[in-house]
Amino acid sequence: MTTHRPPGRGTRRYDVVIVGAGHNGLVAAAYLARAGRSVLVLERLDRTGGAAVSTRPFAGVDARLSRYSYLVSLLPTKIVRDLGLDFRRRPRTVSSYTPVERAGRSTGLLVGGDERRTRASFARLTGGEREYAAWQRFYAMTGRVARRVFPTLTEPLPTRAELRRRVDDEPAWRALFEEPIGIAVEACFADDLVRGIVLTDALIGTFADAHDPSLKQNRCFLYHVIGGGTGAWDVPVGGMGALTDALAAAARTAGAVLATGHEAVRIDTDGRTAEVTWRTADGEGTAAARHVLVGASPRALAELTGAAPPPPAEGAQLKVNMLLTRLPALRDPAVDPQEAFAGTFHVAEGYRQLATAHAQAAAGVAPAAPPAELYCHSLTDPTILGPDLAARGHHTLTLFGLHTPARLFTRAGNHDTVKEQLLRATLAQLDAHLAEPLADCLATDADGRPCIEAKTPLDLERDLRLPGGNIFHRELAWPHTQDGTGRWGVETPHPNVLLCGAGAVRGGGVSGVPGHNAARAVLERPAS
Repeated sequence: MTTHRPPGRGTRRYDVVIVGAGHNGLVAAAYLARAGRSVLVLERLDRTGGAAVSTRPFAGVDARLSRYSYLVSLLPTKIVRDLGLDFRRRPRTVSSYTPVERAGRSTGLLVGGDERRTRASFARLTGGEREYAAWQRFYAMTGRVARRVFPTLTEPLPTRAELRRRVDDEPAWRALFEEPIGIAVEACFADDLVRGIVLTDALIGTFADAHDPSLKQNRCFLYHVIGGGTGAWDVPVGGMGALTDALAAAARTAGAVLATGHEAVRIDTDGRTAEVTWRTADGEGTAAARHVLVGASPRALAELTGAAPPPPAEGAQLKVNMLLTRLPALRDPAVDPQEAFAGTFHVAEGYRQLATAHAQAAAGVAPAAPPAELYCHSLTDPTILGPDLAARGHHTLTLFGLHTPARLFTRAGNHDTVKEQLLRATLAQLDAHLAEPLADCLATDADGRPCIEAKTPLDLERDLRLPGGNIFHRELAWPHTQDGTGRWGVETPHPNVLLCGAGAVRGGGVSGVPGHNAARAVLERPAS
């Protein structure tokens, strides 16, 4: 996107300057501009959207993939409604499918579609009703917590005691907030595969063991099961870029200035007024403001203000984008690929497999059987494919690999070697459950190359400046007050500088919550 009404070379004054035009920065800009504040958004890249974008990564191929972030759960309907966004999402017809080899035969667990089919799939896998009943009880519990916690995300931060009273379920509170999630998983479920499927929500983007005493896996799990008050993960119609395009349009319409190609390099503040220095290809400039909101990471905030850097962050995922000429056939004859890939397709994510992969990666060794999950967005939203590709049966496929921390790629000259090794090993785990190699289904681009790209944590750090490739900017925080958190969870040591990105309390994921909360914090203060 091009710059809209660039700020010019001289110092101009605004009520608010926002650093970063990711989805959270755009949410904040739209709210503040609609409230009558003058807003400048500075974005380093030549486009808005940050990690929530749709791109055509393959030369000459008309397929728009959600390149970095894939699904929507934590975005409150309130934000879509408040900002009048032209944005839709669709539920997936199937929640998940997990293939497995048991007793010399290919089988698997299909969750979703309808209760009868899910119950039958559990019975086929486990030989009885116990695991299905446990599944129902466990997710009834997380559903109760979701309905009580999710509405608090756009309210002032509750204290821990207030949130506990709101949850009003001591066994659930203990399982999710006080004990390692592995305790609850092992107490509720007996089957290794079922345990693993449940645990994966605690590990998406978080490098941890089920029994990590820090409970960072619990915080990750909580955010994955509370979205929308249901925990459902939906497909954004038109790709993730449809959301950020709608947000950019809302911000511009309200009067915000979106300056792409403008990199903020310094923030000077006395706590009452601030000045932001920015750099373009043509030189430097400054903008003065009463408030500055930073949608970049806490590490970037420290660099901009000259503060001591926060503890290092580390991402732990392998992201792979693909385009297929057809969905591959499965070894499991009981499940149609159109159903298996319609939800989350789990690979090598049994409970013991996850523990083994974590132990290997923690020792600095690439997992021999990397766990991963895949999503076929085009089954739910075919509009992301050009008409010709859709007519010929092409499909997108995105893969999120777990337990691949940045440390595996940081040895000198080792990044590309480890990346290729992990990609091959991950696809081999998938191929073990297919009746044909995935490579036979890959489309080719205009230059005859297979339509597949992989992104490591270091790639994400380079492309998007995510610290250590951490998709949450830092470790996720509990959605209640902690030491140093203020009323909205966006406050910093500088009274007029707020954090509005994923590193804020209640940040992480495509939610817009930090942007909403930072705007609320500004609007609670006098305009002049």
